[in-house]
Amino acid sequence: MNKTITSILLGLAACALAYFCISSVLTPIKFEDQREKREVAVVKNLVALRAAEVEFHHANNRYTANLDSLVLFLKTAPKKEVLKEGSLTDKQLEAGLTEHKAVKIINTAKAKAQRKQKFADEDELYAFVWANDAEVKNNGLQGFRRDTIYKNMIEELYKGEYTADNIEQIIYIPYSQNERFEVEVNNNYTTSQGIRIPLFEARAHFNTYLADLNDQERVNLIDKETKLEHYPGLKVGDIEAPNNNAGNWE
Repeated sequence: MNKTITSILLGLAACALAYFCISSVLTPIKFEDQREKREVAVVKNLVALRAAEVEFHHANNRYTANLDSLVLFLKTAPKKEVLKEGSLTDKQLEAGLTEHKAVKIINTAKAKAQRKQKFADEDELYAFVWANDAEVKNNGLQGFRRDTIYKNMIEELYKGEYTADNIEQIIYIPYSQNERFEVEVNNNYTTSQGIRIPLFEARAHFNTYLADLNDQERVNLIDKETKLEHYPGLKVGDIEAPNNNAGNWE
């Protein structure tokens, strides 16, 4: 009887040991699989958030840490786009003609022509000034055209992936408890040459989107990245130094 009980206990112990051995191997694998899957979604939102911040910067010469203001900007601000036709030659540039001066000459010629007569459309107007305006001809600007058009910001940035109804999704960290990305800005960063370069940084800590996974694996991951002096999570941009708004996964 004692031998039977001992055999059973040994068998149970062997099973338990086998279970823990298998678990010790599978747990890190499962953790990494889940981490990889989740980080695809987090990166997607960070990229979308970066695109929004870049457009905000273009319009305001600064970044914003206010995510509600950023969403409002996306919903209400038009995206400006300059359509270009023709380019300045090296000879024109060497003579001192710049893009700005060329646009000014063309716009002055257009305004002068419109005061004299009406045109069916922009194509007809440009054809007239190219053929008849003396300053345009003297500067060799026939065929030179710059038109500013305005498009829907969300449609142009995200190509149908987001609409005004769901654009708020980009400010939340996937797989978190509805937590927002941490955003910091440094709009007064100045280079050693005295050039001001606004900076921004958007972050998602491992504790946000991996919170419900294995605690020890998450702690180990955070400890590893911290020792390497890496941010323990995903982020884009940097408020300490310009990095072209790169993500730390790129």
